[in-house]
This record gives sequence, structure tokens and C-alpha cells, in this order.
Amino acid sequence: MFKFITDKPLWVNIATGIGLILMLILLFFGSLDWITGYGKFEKVPNVAGQHILAAQKILEDKGFEVVILDSVYIDTIAKQAVIKQAPEADAVVKTGRTVYLTLNRTIPPQVEMPNLTGFSIRSAEMYLQSLGLKLGFVTYKPDIARNAVLEQLLNGAPVKPGEKIAIGSVINLVLGSGVGGDETDVPDLVGLTLDQARSTLSSLNINIGSIVASGMIKDSAAAFIIKQNPPLVSDVPGADGLPVKNKIRQGQIMDLYISEQAPIKDTTSNNP
Repeated sequence: MFKFITDKPLWVNIATGIGLILMLILLFFGSLDWITGYGKFEKVPNVAGQHILAAQKILEDKGFEVVILDSVYIDTIAKQAVIKQAPEADAVVKTGRTVYLTLNRTIPPQVEMPNLTGFSIRSAEMYLQSLGLKLGFVTYKPDIARNAVLEQLLNGAPVKPGEKIAIGSVINLVLGSGVGGDETDVPDLVGLTLDQARSTLSSLNINIGSIVASGMIKDSAAAFIIKQNPPLVSDVPGADGLPVKNKIRQGQIMDLYISEQAPIKDTTSNNP
């Protein structure tokens, strides 16, 4: 073979070499469209919501490469379903391009249960949402902490702060009704100043409702309580015919009537 080449004049070998190089260049550029798929375009199918296996087959049948880019968790979407694709559906791209998929995770990630005790219902709900948790049923039980969270439950059982739970879990809350569970005698406020009455009710965790003034009052704090509702005793006598003291719970309210003139108390009718 080498003798065949060396037997030829130099200019013939040079010309042959140049011809071969030109032929290879022409062959390369002639097949470039076939190699790169130049001029061949395809519309990207919509695979959102499809299971990854079905989505992969649809895309590969159209000549696309498939790469799983990321995974997130959404509890309202089927596991292993496509959540997002890039390029987006109906985009016209070159055949053979890579389509990147984001999938819904099979196993939900976990978060630490927060301590919601004392939170208002609105604040507790916003906190749960920020962690990917859901607010379930809200129930109430007697407690002076009105609308404050007293207990947090998962599947009917208490869940401790810091306990690992799955994102998407439903948390039920128990709130205070604003009324205590134990009854006590209605305090006798008639004859006290408004300031004194406030102190007495505060110590009993009883709230003041309406304050009704009788006549002109210059200093309401120093005004006297002339009437209260509920009153000290019931209008209905007991079985023995004697007056019965009214009861009140923590968190309930009392309406007060005030005047600049101190009342004259009937100390004989209020004692059962």
C-alpha cells in the first residue's frame, strides 16, 4: 500500500489528500442536519398530573429525553405524579431536547409539631399553615382563656411540641370557652366604688359588661355601685322559702349601675 503511494508523483498524492479532506468536510456538513436534528421540531406534550412512568413513555415516544429535576410534596396530588415540566406543555422545541420534570413525593416530609398552647385560633391556624399542617376540628371546654388554645390533638390523641409529624397532617384544637368550670356565689358589689368593684371582679376572673350611669357623674372611678346584674340573690326563693344566692362562673360578665350617691343597703333581704 505504501509502495502504491510512493510510486505516485508528489503532486498526485497532495491532490488526492486534498480531495479526501474535501470529501470528508462535505460528508460532515451534509450529515449535520441528520446528526443534530436541525429543522425537526416537536410540540411538548402536557404530562402534568401523569404518573412518572406514563409521562416518561409519552415524552420518549415523541423523541424527548427525560430527566427528573426535583420532587416536592402536595397531599392533594397523586404520589409520583408530575407537578411541573420544563419546557412547558405545547412549547415547540427541537426534537431530542431534554424535558425536566418535578414529581410529587411518595413519602411526605416531616416537621416538628409546634407548641400552640395559648395561641389565638387565628394565630394557631396561620402557624400550622406555615408548616404545611392543616387545622381540623375546633372544640371548646370551660376555661377563662377565651378562644385560646388549650390542647392540640392528632388523630384524637394529644401531640407534644417537638414531635415529628408528616406534612399535611390534620391538627384538631381545643379552645377555652371563656367561662370557667366551677361556679361561685355572685359577689356583693353594691355600695363599693367602681374601682373597688373592678378589683373584686378581677380577683374572681369575672368580666365587667355594661356600666350604666344614673345621673351626672364627674368621676366614674369614685362612683358607687347602686345595682348589679346578676343580683346577689335569685328572685325565686328556695324550697325552704328563703332567698337563694345566684351563682356565676369565671369568665362570665356582670353589668354595673353607678351613681355619685352611695346606696342605702337592705342588709336583711340579701342573706339566705
